[in-house]
Amino acid sequence: MTQIKRKSDTKMVPVPSMAIVPERDIDKAPVLEARHLGIEFGGLKAVDDFNIIIGKTEIAGLIGPNGAGKTTVFNLLTKVYQPTTGTVLINGKDTHGMNTVQANKAGIARTFQNIRLFNNMTVEENVRIGLHNQVKYGMFSGILRAPSYWKQEKKQHEKSLDLLSIFDMQDMADVKAGSLPYGAQRRLEIVRALATNPSLLLLDEPAAGMNPHETEELMENIIKIRDQFQIAVLLIEHDMNLVMGICEGICVLNYGRIIAKGTADEIQQNPVVIEAYLGKQKEA
Repeated sequence: MTQIKRKSDTKMVPVPSMAIVPERDIDKAPVLEARHLGIEFGGLKAVDDFNIIIGKTEIAGLIGPNGAGKTTVFNLLTKVYQPTTGTVLINGKDTHGMNTVQANKAGIARTFQNIRLFNNMTVEENVRIGLHNQVKYGMFSGILRAPSYWKQEKKQHEKSLDLLSIFDMQDMADVKAGSLPYGAQRRLEIVRALATNPSLLLLDEPAAGMNPHETEELMENIIKIRDQFQIAVLLIEHDMNLVMGICEGICVLNYGRIIAKGTADEIQQNPVVIEAYLGKQKEA
């Protein structure tokens, strides 16, 4: 793999479980622990013995060839699928038996490989859907339009614009989501996920369809999100410039199993990773 210039060179340190986390997170409980996670479909192991620990404010990457099982891992972490084996802990809380809504309330939010916006709703309305679990007024206050209702509506509006300002999209609040350019739709989906107030944000190919300039801006904004909200980010991405540029810890998946873990420099020089991406080289 070509050596890629990084935006940050965070020192990664080992923790007792043999994982590595950013040095700044060493005294904090990890935001995510997946232990021996696996799932079978009709006897086929799509994910097998997946283990990962993510520090409280880490930007981590999950990479691998097409069909490696990356999105399946995301579906397991967010409880779209219930694992056949293993455990997922979010902020130390076991998510066994949770559904997707409960997992989101526990602190995990995501975007999708294929954009899932409400196209006929406005940009702000899409964000406010993410804020639904922060609504404080009751049903009768809403029906009667009581003062508490209008107070909360004002807060929701201000919060939505504040979140949209992360990507300078506040002026698009009244635009229909379906009419946005592709890159703006990607950004809106990230904002909606942030609106749920997560402690871990999962991004599934956030740079898909973006040009190099948009990807560069995305990299800056992911770092900005991590710093501003003090949350962790786990991303799936095929753009290696993005992954190697901002990810502090990287996990490589192939055929549903982890084949390597480490820093960007370690992953780029790992012969097993190179073989998985490029194929085994024939001897001369």
